[in-house]
Amino acid sequence: MDGETQSLEAIINNNLSSKDLDEFNRIYYGRKNHLEVKLKDSTIAAAKDNDFEVAAYAFPAKKESTRPPRIVKVGVIQHSIAIPTDRPINEQKNAILAKVKKIIDVAGQEGVNILCFQELWNMPFAFCTREKMPWCEFAESAENGPTTRFLRELAVKYAMVIVSSILERDENHADILWNTAVVISDSGNVIGKHRKNHIPRVGDFNESNYYMEGNTGHPVFATRYGKIAVNICFGRHHVLNWMMFGQNGAEIVFNPSATVAAEAGSEYMWNIEARNAAITNCYFTAAINRVGYEEFPNEFTSGDGKPAHKDLGLFYGSSYFTGPDGVRCPGLSRTRDGLLISVMDLNMNRQIRDRRCYYMTQRLDMYAESLKKVLDLEFKPQVVHETEK
Repeated sequence: MDGETQSLEAIINNNLSSKDLDEFNRIYYGRKNHLEVKLKDSTIAAAKDNDFEVAAYAFPAKKESTRPPRIVKVGVIQHSIAIPTDRPINEQKNAILAKVKKIIDVAGQEGVNILCFQELWNMPFAFCTREKMPWCEFAESAENGPTTRFLRELAVKYAMVIVSSILERDENHADILWNTAVVISDSGNVIGKHRKNHIPRVGDFNESNYYMEGNTGHPVFATRYGKIAVNICFGRHHVLNWMMFGQNGAEIVFNPSATVAAEAGSEYMWNIEARNAAITNCYFTAAINRVGYEEFPNEFTSGDGKPAHKDLGLFYGSSYFTGPDGVRCPGLSRTRDGLLISVMDLNMNRQIRDRRCYYMTQRLDMYAESLKKVLDLEFKPQVVHETEK
């Protein structure tokens, strides 16, 4: 991807130093020191051999006298597709699985407890084409499909909880499709699944040609390492979606995404939304995006009067973690595959809730009543005009 900006961090580090860099880090990231975690020599060597970036950062909590630390090592993987999109479906999928397994193995060797991939990680993001064939052939069972079976073995091998976003074929309900995150326990069992709540209808992202809004609510999955939830891609634009995962007790919320840097893209919002969610809901968030250009065999249009094209634009990676205090770590590259690891103390969630009182002061009763009025067919907005008495 010659000519593309490597990352925001590269721009900053190339142009700031000493006190200016410290001040930028304090104001933008929330701390001067990123608290980098030392990686194994074998990890660094494997990343170099397989051409992916790897980084790790700590999010410590204050020491308590009544609770021991709850240290969890969490990883996210961003990556590009492996072979051209005109190759047979199984060949494409197997190539991605083989490529990503090398990164999963490194995560396992680093002792990652919970691992999450980008949205629909085992396939190209082909929904822009609006073609049903061959892309629907990527769909598979959430419980027993080949991707889940592949990951179950790795989950057991590394005692790792794995969050896998796939195109689900619901075999028990007329074979319809869903955009689904499967949560696999470190025991190898499927704990459950969550289907994407909010489906975009924006330019090339008209995904409702393939699947509709999910029907699983806002589940939180109680794993051995903590309570986790999955806010899939477009759901990050909906603050109530984030809020409900918090109300159900989530300690870490993953946002597996597929979003681009094109004119109608989201890059300027990317560094804000998952971070805002961590702040307002007092939990950890992980934002994960895919990488690279994906060119399809046939041209498609975006419904904007512009010429037809064969790709969506650059999927800009830039995956990152944020703590409940709003402090975030540097993101991964915009252009390279990568593994990002966070060593987090989940005790920080309650410490921040006690400190900032956001839950205590959020007034759910008032908003529930107001939203009930909004849903009434006779609703009138509460607007006060100067001439009214």
